[in-house]
Amino acid sequence: METENLQALLTPEGQSLLAELRSYAPGDELALATRLRRDHPAELVSAALGQARLRQRAQAKFGDDADLMYFTPNGVEQSTRRSVAEWRAKRFAALGVRRLADLCCGIGGDAVALARQGIFVLAVDRDPAACAAARANAAALGLAELIEVRCADVTEVDVTGFDAVFTDPARRTTKGRVFDPEAYSPPLSWAIEAARRTPFGALKIAPGIPHELVPEDAEAEWVSDHGDVKEAVLWFGTGAGQPHRATLLPHDRTLAGGTLPDPPAGPVGRYLYEPDGAVIRAHLVAEVAGQVDGRLIDPMIAYLTSDQLVATPYAHAYELTDVLPFNVKKLKALLRERGVGTVVIKKRGLSMTPEELRQKLKPQGPATATVILSRVGDGHLMMIGRPAAAGSPSGTRPPRPAGPPATPVA
Repeated sequence: METENLQALLTPEGQSLLAELRSYAPGDELALATRLRRDHPAELVSAALGQARLRQRAQAKFGDDADLMYFTPNGVEQSTRRSVAEWRAKRFAALGVRRLADLCCGIGGDAVALARQGIFVLAVDRDPAACAAARANAAALGLAELIEVRCADVTEVDVTGFDAVFTDPARRTTKGRVFDPEAYSPPLSWAIEAARRTPFGALKIAPGIPHELVPEDAEAEWVSDHGDVKEAVLWFGTGAGQPHRATLLPHDRTLAGGTLPDPPAGPVGRYLYEPDGAVIRAHLVAEVAGQVDGRLIDPMIAYLTSDQLVATPYAHAYELTDVLPFNVKKLKALLRERGVGTVVIKKRGLSMTPEELRQKLKPQGPATATVILSRVGDGHLMMIGRPAAAGSPSGTRPPRPAGPPATPVA
């Protein structure tokens, strides 16, 4: 989106077009564009249609706010999901932050969340189109008095007098994602120093960052939303007693730790626990094992097992009915025998994808089952079961080995 196109959309005529396109169907775009061009300039119609498409894509991240906001293509792809931005803004507010410099602000998604917590935000980006969108978003959402947008190189911004700095470096180029943190724009090393210039600082990073790159004075937080890991953040100045944190949204569940040794490995019990992705990324599986009195099924696989069912928000529990060496033909026969037509497939340590396995199984029938595949030692297991909830009626039977028993992990 060009800055000129955005300015045209902010005029009364542009606003009227956007209002008309709020609920348009993409399949009707050609006929709609032809009709609109009879009464409006072609460039304005194209700009409005483009913005309408971006708003529809942004619904998944921003919800109802997307109908009022302005986006660039990169802004939709790279902006922070609203739920995650709101969680971070709450953390800043709880720390007492009242003035914050948002560096690499993009279209202003984080700035909006921060301003809604009553924090004054200096939002800085070097992309004129992103800055124009951020400024328009602040106005559209009634937050212009709390958000100052500045188009500048973030490395030249003086953050003296601010309570905190938040930096979201660009991790994509025209060639795709950037995996080397020093190839971020600005580089990770610069962003870390920027976070240390104010009493509090936060730096958004890729969830897959190696733990050895986390500075000793930082708290690393991995955030998931509805089970999907969205990002990691390095926090400075929080005085956290534990180095790692896993936060699960939308319920604001937070698990801190990172100092416990790995739990031991042992044979598969009646229940299998699948830790949330943020827990796994934060290396907090040991903390969850302690909650459920669990053990690993393999030292290198993040599946926990236990003989008891314990409620924890940090892992999904499954009651197992069968534990067998992995064999596609045997699995197919078992599912056919039980009339299973809907199969939820989970796996760790296998190259076969769930889609490939489902095509081989060809499940049919009214029943539902969960199939969990995992490497264990030098072999692979298939575990069949169903989701379990603490407090639900259940017998005392152990999972049955249909066929040759699984080899226990030493």
